[in-house]
Amino acid sequence: MDSPQAAWFSWYVSHVVQADYLVVGAGATGMAFTDALIDYADDVTVALVDRRHGVGGHWLEAYPFVRLHQASAFYGVASTLLGGGRLQHRGPEAGLQERATRAEICAYYEDILADRLLESGRVEFFPGCDVLDDGHAFVSRVSGERFAVSERCRVVDAHYLAPGIPAELAPPFVVGDDARVVPVNELAHLEEPAGQYVIVGSGKTATDACVWLLARGVESDAICWVRPRDPWMLNRAVVQPDPAIFLGMVADTMQAAEAASSLSDLFLRLEDAGVMLRIDRDVEPTMARTPTLATWELELLRSIANVVRHGHLAAVARGRLEFADGAVVTVADDALVVHCAGEGLRMRPLVPVWTPEAITLQPIRSGFPCFGAALVGYVEATRDDDAEMNRLCPPSPYPDSTAEWARMTVIGARSAASFGSEHDIASWADGVALNPARIPPGSSHTGELGDVLDRLQAHRSQGLARLAELAGIG
Repeated sequence: MDSPQAAWFSWYVSHVVQADYLVVGAGATGMAFTDALIDYADDVTVALVDRRHGVGGHWLEAYPFVRLHQASAFYGVASTLLGGGRLQHRGPEAGLQERATRAEICAYYEDILADRLLESGRVEFFPGCDVLDDGHAFVSRVSGERFAVSERCRVVDAHYLAPGIPAELAPPFVVGDDARVVPVNELAHLEEPAGQYVIVGSGKTATDACVWLLARGVESDAICWVRPRDPWMLNRAVVQPDPAIFLGMVADTMQAAEAASSLSDLFLRLEDAGVMLRIDRDVEPTMARTPTLATWELELLRSIANVVRHGHLAAVARGRLEFADGAVVTVADDALVVHCAGEGLRMRPLVPVWTPEAITLQPIRSGFPCFGAALVGYVEATRDDDAEMNRLCPPSPYPDSTAEWARMTVIGARSAASFGSEHDIASWADGVALNPARIPPGSSHTGELGDVLDRLQAHRSQGLARLAELAGIG
């Protein structure tokens, strides 16, 4: 150990772990970073630590019927394609890229851990452990063993933006003793039907719950949807791992932005272009976290007429819902209230990715956290100046409102231009399926793709400038 503080650890630690990196969090971003790092950095060693029993992060606790909301190719680690890049050949999404289930994702990460990381001999995994405040020590939740790493070991915070999910969070409202309230996970384990289902939440989890119930024969009038805010969502058909499709969506976005007179006008133009979707045509959404949604799901969701819009749900009692605005809504006495109101993606301040204290994983391109984490792993492996790496990879925020979505799009585009200015990074990014905007080597820039690139070139500059104005950033 390297200092008086490290020496002080020695009296209570059980083991000293020899590692160059301590990666805190074995979810999607921690795995993507570690995978890229060991691919391009010779001889480095990694201690991978997670409070859960295995790798995969929140997927280990997710509701059983969840799927990725985007194509599998955009998720996972850079070295190994999730899902094999297969198209769906049947069902309502025939022709679109497949989306992995929870079970497939968990199995994928188990294989990556065993076959890639542990097999390399340079990664040790410590499940069921909490990292202590010092950041250079951790303790097993099971045995109580304490571990320490050298102060020279670089800490990688892969938990900064970890999502909060209903299975692990108490409902954000008061639950009366006589109320029936369950997290969304419990829908798959019901022993008898409820007379009414009350779905609480505005995001992807709530839409999944509604679609799952409707697809299993629950009548739409048996569902009450407490939707504090209406969301804008991306049309899944235009977020596909095909450069002509994905970059076509980007070109549509820039063209809409260039002509937009306001944020409201921008999103209505994007709706007209088939980029954005909203559930209720008579309500203009204010929420813009923009997960993807398929049009078949949209049709099912629009069949639910009993939508409650009173903002924050304050309390649930038998037969009644009480809202922060003072409204009281009556529901069936035997209603089952389904808690889908988890924190989801954390809206935390952007911080430099590289600091003396830690590498803090955040998206670099707009959204797509796995690509951002893999990019940081590649840059960390191939460069050694923190200031230069921060210049190349400034983080991009997650959005919540329409203005924040515009801000994310501008910052993400600037970040992509920054890392894309380096030949080796651009070459690496074009070879990684996690990168939604990649143009694979050898692709012809003629035909449909050529037309898309011409259109993107024509509208990108003015579109980004207008987005920056709408977002209120320089």
